[in-house]
Amino acid sequence: MGVDLGDLLERENIEIKELSGRLIAVDAFNTLYQFLSIIRQQDGTPLKDGSGRTTSHLSGILYRMTNIVEAGAKVVFVFDGEPPSLKRDTLNQRAETRSRAEEMWERAKEEGLPGFKYAQAASRLSDEMITDSKRLLEAMGMPVVQAPSEGEAQAAFMAMRGDVDLVASQDYDALLFGAPRVVRNMAITGKRKLPGKNVYVEVQPEVISLDKELLRLGIERRQLVDIAIMCGTDYNEGLKRVGPKTAMKLIKEHGDLEGVLEARGETIEGAAGIRDLFLNPTVTVDYRIETKRPDPEKILAFLCDERDFSQERVEKAVKRLMEAIVVGQSTLDKWF
Repeated sequence: MGVDLGDLLERENIEIKELSGRLIAVDAFNTLYQFLSIIRQQDGTPLKDGSGRTTSHLSGILYRMTNIVEAGAKVVFVFDGEPPSLKRDTLNQRAETRSRAEEMWERAKEEGLPGFKYAQAASRLSDEMITDSKRLLEAMGMPVVQAPSEGEAQAAFMAMRGDVDLVASQDYDALLFGAPRVVRNMAITGKRKLPGKNVYVEVQPEVISLDKELLRLGIERRQLVDIAIMCGTDYNEGLKRVGPKTAMKLIKEHGDLEGVLEARGETIEGAAGIRDLFLNPTVTVDYRIETKRPDPEKILAFLCDERDFSQERVEKAVKRLMEAIVVGQSTLDKWF
């Protein structure tokens, strides 16, 4: 998802405890897809309740967000609204990719072959999962913001206004939307297996500062957006054989996307509209960020009675959550 600018941008590794005292806007869809992809059984099957409903995303919210709160941070989940029309082709392609991955996963299971990577690629976020996620977050006292369009754009807008300190997302799009600081790997710390290899690497949170990177690269945000468009975004395919470093070189030589396209004799359909989508996205000021006291009874009733979670495990997580709110706080007024 999103454009990969990883080869161009420098990141600062941090410890999870360094997020203490920070209010973080979480790109909800991005994070929930992480949970659906990572939190699975060894054969690739997601966690499910007795009725066959997927619960991996709920497990991620409960346990991994509790870890974040224990680190002293606060979070607000920002959910996507209506996707831009320019994104329609990308969404259709993703749906086809998931369908193919699901077919490959079923075939692997029938043949007794490893199929975990296919299972991950087949992850789908349904309307029911979104509703359940909001329900659990609210029971945990974590605010939810509904974006009118792209969640990352709304989260970036909230950060630009100073209403949150960071945006949490695995994608780099939040930077294109103007987020001053983006934290990656916030909810997936620990060891992860490299794709296609029997090699595990340590994953820890990393922060990217937009102004710092623009200064280091000697470009403006508009030019960074142009670089992304050349590489390909959720709204366009980009130029052939042009990655972030090549795009950066072209911007340095020609100043902007129009100059690059003229020099190369190429076109990108709707480029001006795509740029404007990043620089002036559809957002709303109609939101409220208010962290509330968790409701243990609601959490237990939902997860244990309705979704078949372990009563003992949920009770332990809820206890950690409640204790984390008051640890190191001289008064609860900072939270409620």
